[in-house]
Amino acid sequence: MGKINLGRVVAGGLLAGVVLNVYDFVMNGVVLADQWNAAMTALGKGEMGGSLIAWFVLFDFLFGIWIVWVYAAIRPRFGPGPKTAAIAGLAGWFLMGLLHSIGEVPMGIFPAN
Repeated sequence: MGKINLGRVVAGGLLAGVVLNVYDFVMNGVVLADQWNAAMTALGKGEMGGSLIAWFVLFDFLFGIWIVWVYAAIRPRFGPGPKTAAIAGLAGWFLMGLLHSIGEVPMGIFPAN
């Protein structure tokens, strides 16, 4: 089993972070912006601003690096290619996206969508 090339993981992760940031900007900054601002205002936090957005941008880059590392870690078992990338992406979505969202819904803090 080979070693993971951390330089390539970081480079690929930063590229993945760019993709994640573009998606988040479109989805959360354009499509759902009014709903997010209404939810934050209802919580007494005001509209989303600079430092909160900066945190999400940083998080997307860190998440991108983590997903690429997961791909590199499972590649020896599943082989290179899109199937392995899809498995790594689904694992990341499940652990970071789905479980987090499922935890928020019963609290009623944010809208279910």
